[in-house]
Amino acid sequence: MAVVAFDAVSKVYPDGTRAVSSMDLEVGDQEFVVLVGPSGCGKTTALRMVAGLEEISEGRLRIGERVVNDVPSRDRDIAMVFQSYALYPHLSVYENIAFGLRIKKVSKGEIDRRVRRAAKVLDLEPWLKRKPRNLSGGQRQRVAMGRAIVREPAAFLMDEPLSNLDAKLRVAMRAEIARLQSELGVTTIYVTHDQVEAMTMGDRVAVMRRGELQQVAPPQELYDRPVNVFVGGFIGSPAMNLLQARLEDGRRPVLHLGEQTLALDGALLDARPALRAWMGRELIAGIRPEELHDAALASDAPEDQRLRLRVQLREALGSEVIVHARIAAQAAQTEQIEELTEDLGVRRLDGGGDGDGAAETTIVGRLSPHSGMRAGEMAEVVVDTRQLHFFDPETGLGIYDENPTGGATQ
Repeated sequence: MAVVAFDAVSKVYPDGTRAVSSMDLEVGDQEFVVLVGPSGCGKTTALRMVAGLEEISEGRLRIGERVVNDVPSRDRDIAMVFQSYALYPHLSVYENIAFGLRIKKVSKGEIDRRVRRAAKVLDLEPWLKRKPRNLSGGQRQRVAMGRAIVREPAAFLMDEPLSNLDAKLRVAMRAEIARLQSELGVTTIYVTHDQVEAMTMGDRVAVMRRGELQQVAPPQELYDRPVNVFVGGFIGSPAMNLLQARLEDGRRPVLHLGEQTLALDGALLDARPALRAWMGRELIAGIRPEELHDAALASDAPEDQRLRLRVQLREALGSEVIVHARIAAQAAQTEQIEELTEDLGVRRLDGGGDGDGAAETTIVGRLSPHSGMRAGEMAEVVVDTRQLHFFDPETGLGIYDENPTGGATQ
């Protein structure tokens, strides 16, 4: 086992493109770290530098005690699992798993021991004589995993290994890979575009944007305290609703969202004392879809913690209802949010009017399956104001603990 450490590592291509910039990250011995971010953010390039498939332009990369900048890929003691599986179609499962060991001239007895151990761990024993074409997608992925396991490397590198699987199989393989990594105790760096994969699998998650690390933290910390609006909008499914807002002080602090207001809970200001410096100022308010609740199911909820909206679409998923609705408020618009919008492939920055000049936007709620909201109807949602998020509209930074200059700090 080994530590993998990036020390100000950068990748600059001949045309001047900086795919990765001054990356500092230490993946601990036996730790499972997930690199996640939009397409083109540099996460796969970072992984390929560890694998020795991309040259390092600046900085140092360590695997264990060795600086490996100039060490050939084959001598780095790593095993990589690719998105495409890269199995040899003419070889059996047994032969595919054993291939790398045979190249290294490992003894026949040792090869057999390792292959059969890996097959047992991965539940591949019944299929050792089959060719890849006779396997399901999940079985092929397990063969690719087996080929990595038998090498007994210092680190596993995984580049979107589940992206070719259907949704149901992805969920099953997610759990399988996490279990396997925990059982084997191998240092693992896992790259994915799917933030649900990242949140459910990683001991820590590293969020990247434009070649730079934005935040590295355990999954729950990313969700509860995103360092900036990009991380807040990227982590969570459905994505956080991001609205232009204004804080006003009074007997009880109030958040203005377009034509409507929300009374803020005192516990929120205690948890985020820097907010007190934002009274009377514009900021970005983030509301996670799961913090919206159908007011018809919460008749005792305070009137000053409700928002009125017009339902556009209802998606009944059995265990929950996803509601898309229009609200008389302005969507927040920053460069980071525009990038999130592009990555999601949807038009989130929807600040158009309703015909009378009033600004509106669409927000998403994740409601109880017992909600009776229907498309075309006016409705009310209760907002759990203790769970609101706030960001500086200029810097995008989260507003949390201290605020000596009036800006936003983590």
